[in-house]
Amino acid sequence: MQAVAVRDREAGVEGVFLTDMPRPHAAENDVIVRVSAAGFTRGELDWPGTWSDRAGRDRTPSVPGHELSGVVVELGYGTTGLSVGQRVFGFADWCRDGSLAEYTAVEARNLAPLPADIDHTTAAALPISGLTAWQALFDHARLAAGRTLLVHGAAGGVGSMAVQLGREAGARVIGTGRADDRDAVLGLGAEAFLDLGADRLEDAGEVDVVLDVIGGDILDRSAALVRSGGTLVTIAAPPTVRPKDGRAVFFVVEPDRAQLAGLAQRLRDGRLRPIIGSVRPLSEAPAAFAPRQRVLGRTIIQVAQV
Repeated sequence: MQAVAVRDREAGVEGVFLTDMPRPHAAENDVIVRVSAAGFTRGELDWPGTWSDRAGRDRTPSVPGHELSGVVVELGYGTTGLSVGQRVFGFADWCRDGSLAEYTAVEARNLAPLPADIDHTTAAALPISGLTAWQALFDHARLAAGRTLLVHGAAGGVGSMAVQLGREAGARVIGTGRADDRDAVLGLGAEAFLDLGADRLEDAGEVDVVLDVIGGDILDRSAALVRSGGTLVTIAAPPTVRPKDGRAVFFVVEPDRAQLAGLAQRLRDGRLRPIIGSVRPLSEAPAAFAPRQRVLGRTIIQVAQV
C-alpha cells in the first residue's frame, strides 16, 4: 500500500516521505480501515509515540497521522461492535502506525460508526479536536450553563470546537487568538474576542473555565483569571502556576465511541462544524508537514475515494 512514513527524527520535515509499505495486520480487537480521509498534526514529529512503541523500542519507519475516516475492510479476532463494509471515523493509537496510509489497523473501541450523510473529509477533522474540546469542557472542567468560558487559540482545531460546544451548553464564551481570527471566532458563537497581540489578557476578567492550548506565559497568566471554584484545563503542558482557589488540569485526549457519536450528531444537526482550510492528496502529505503561511482551518489529506 501507499503510505507516508518517517524514519529519521533528526531530519524533521525533510524526513517525511511517501513510500510503499506492507498492508497492516489486524490484531485481536482490531479492525483494518481503508482510509478515505486523514487528519494530522505538524507537531507529531516531536511526539515520542511517533518514534517508539510503549516499551520504548524504535518502530521506524512509522506512519504519522491519527485522525481518520473510511470503511472497515477486515476484522481482527474477537472484534465486536463493527462490521466489514461499515463507514467509521475515529483516531489511531499514539504509539502505532497512523492514518496517512491507504490502510490502517485501529482498535475497534477507538472508532464510531459514521452516518451516511457526513462526508469522510469532514469526519476526519472531527475526532481529536472534537474529543479534546468535549473532554476538557465537560469531563474535566464540568462546564455548565451560565458559566463564563475563556478559550485560548479559539480559531484552531480544538479551540473552534470548544467555542461551539461552550455556546451550545449555555456558557458565555470569550475567545482569544490573533487579530485576523476575530471574525471567525465571533462567527462561531463567542460573545467577545481578545487579540493576544494587542489586548491585555487580564481584560477578560474573572472566568469559570479557561481552556488553554498554547502553554507558556499565556498558561501561567491564565491561572489568575480563574474565579473561586473554577478550573484551568490545558493540553499544552502541566501547569506550573495554579488558580488560587480553583483546579488546574492537564490531560491527553482519550478515545470514546459514545462521545464520537455525540459529536457526529451535532455535526448532522448543524450545531457543530470543523473548520477545514485545505484538502490535499496523499502524495502531497509530506509537503503538508512543512511550515507554511498561516491559514485558518485544518489541512485534511484525501487518501482514497471509498
